[in-house]
Amino acid sequence: MIKRLRWKLIVACMASLTAVLVVILGGVNLMSYQKVVSDADAVLALLDANGGAFPKSYSEQGGRPPWDVPPGSAPAGQQDLFGQRSISPETPYESRFFSVLLGVTGQVIQVDTGQIAAVNDQEAVAYARNVSVSGQSSGFWNDYRYLVCVEEQGSLIIFLDCSRSLSAFRTTLIASVLLALLGLLAVLILLLILSGRIVRPVAESYEKQKRFITDAGHELKTPLTIISADADLAEMECGENQWLSDIRHQAQRLTGLTNDLIYLSRMEEEQPQFQHIDFPLSDMIEEMAQSFQALAKSQEKEVALHIEPMLSYVGDEKAIRQLLSILLDNALKYSPAGGQLELRLEKQGRTILLSVSNPCSQPVERNKLAHLFDRFYRIDQSRSSQTGGYGLGLSIAKSIVLAHKGKIRAESADGHWLTIVIQLPL
Repeated sequence: MIKRLRWKLIVACMASLTAVLVVILGGVNLMSYQKVVSDADAVLALLDANGGAFPKSYSEQGGRPPWDVPPGSAPAGQQDLFGQRSISPETPYESRFFSVLLGVTGQVIQVDTGQIAAVNDQEAVAYARNVSVSGQSSGFWNDYRYLVCVEEQGSLIIFLDCSRSLSAFRTTLIASVLLALLGLLAVLILLLILSGRIVRPVAESYEKQKRFITDAGHELKTPLTIISADADLAEMECGENQWLSDIRHQAQRLTGLTNDLIYLSRMEEEQPQFQHIDFPLSDMIEEMAQSFQALAKSQEKEVALHIEPMLSYVGDEKAIRQLLSILLDNALKYSPAGGQLELRLEKQGRTILLSVSNPCSQPVERNKLAHLFDRFYRIDQSRSSQTGGYGLGLSIAKSIVLAHKGKIRAESADGHWLTIVIQLPL
């Protein structure tokens, strides 16, 4: 239990830190990418406004430089936070671009590769045709941001080289991911070292609790044995009466409770002493189920068996017998008279599926299903004295299943039927 608690702590811390880093680094890199895209789109919008080239003189912008646009006059989507185009005066000298004018029928009318050395006319035409086929008005083709401008002659497709900006973005992205992974690895190492100290008080408290239960259980066994023996001797001398019967009955209940607590405490140790052997599971399940048939008939109930034959399992046969006994006993106790129980055993892939279903005397709320395996928990507290149990059966069953590296859960589709499902790995 303490080992599971320690790993849960490590997993929770690592998952939380990973989520925070993903949000932070994702947000930072997303804003960086959007900055690259917005800067490229601003330049493309300016080229579109001037026929695929930067303006030659200030007079074309009404006496202003092309990047000095009054606030609010830039095209939609091409303004910065202050309402102005985010274009530097050095942009015309830094930008590498080319354009292709395609006619209405797709013929090449004009190719301009004078502002770029990495692309020739044939490559520019191939890029333009691919973009035209895609049907997109803007986007990326390799490391080139493109914009399709509709004109009278056809479509002017302008490509802007964004290789340097994208390379810087990719470098930042890779560096941030690597640093995040190194940070996570460092945190994981620290958690592996420090988690033991963090859970040590819980481990010490849990060990003291188990030791107390075990010691108290052994100490209670002697007086309970003496009480039972004295009750038998008094009955031999005074004869049978109600008070002696009550004493013997309650002593038996306390003895059973003490034995269950000691067994549960031993089961929750890190390595329970089980003898794993290969035994015929199907035959054992059928034998155990048949032994409960007489008890079921005495309570006007039936047990329907669906057992896949010839299944074997490697585990502790005695513990599996106790597991099945607990499940069938619970199903009989908490089902109404005339109810039909169902026991199912089958193989699914690499697991053995064992389930016990029974109708419920009262509706089962879904929020209570997870608590069925808690110690001393009962769905109906008022019936505790009638059923005669202590609320430890399913806790012991869970410990047996976990010791065999299996899974156990409670299901109730409509609240009127309860099914305990067990998965045991082969």
